[in-house]
Amino acid sequence: MTIMTQSTSSLLFLGKADDLDCARALEYCQQHFSHVTYCLGKWGDPLPEDIRNWEGDYIISYLSRWVVPESLLNRAKIAAINFHPASPEYPGIGCNNFALYEDAKEYGSTCHHMAGKVDTGRIIKVRRFPVHPEDGVEEILQRTYENQMALFLEIAQLMAEGKELPVSTETWTRPPFSRKQFDELFRITPDMSADEVRRRVRAISYKQWQPYVEIHGYRFEYVGGK
Repeated sequence: MTIMTQSTSSLLFLGKADDLDCARALEYCQQHFSHVTYCLGKWGDPLPEDIRNWEGDYIISYLSRWVVPESLLNRAKIAAINFHPASPEYPGIGCNNFALYEDAKEYGSTCHHMAGKVDTGRIIKVRRFPVHPEDGVEEILQRTYENQMALFLEIAQLMAEGKELPVSTETWTRPPFSRKQFDELFRITPDMSADEVRRRVRAISYKQWQPYVEIHGYRFEYVGGK
């Protein structure tokens, strides 16, 4: 049995508040790195000023709600990496939703170096899984997070052991999706084909998030059915 000693490298962990996967990833870092600074937040929370002044070896962003400023990325001496809950075909916001909308046959999680522009940095490694015709947002999210955690554990172990990170031959295939593009997915209008409506309903329907129908400037809540 191999007993792993703690790395002496310093690490900044940025993640999502009140999330079990983030808590697990942070706990792993605290167990395997001797100097860990962390910040967990929700959408809209400002990045604390003291975090902006951090300096050290690694930055890990795991489902983080912040766009990490380039000035902070430059303070990481070895690497600043992000675990993106999508494959390289889906950078930006609403990635799983666009995969469902496009009837993608596979999806995944991506580990990549962070750059000044979101989801554009060099890719380290990708884990993929099949998307089934009956899958909706809930199913694809569950498998995404399972694969993302497996990818995190693999890459974080390499970092803790001081080993070089992999270099993937994969690249981002399009510019990151924007908030405007994501918001547009929710809108259904009478002139849309039946297939277009099906794709939008599949892509967006999840818990309290549902598409809406727009007729002559009026919005109506979509309640499902045919």
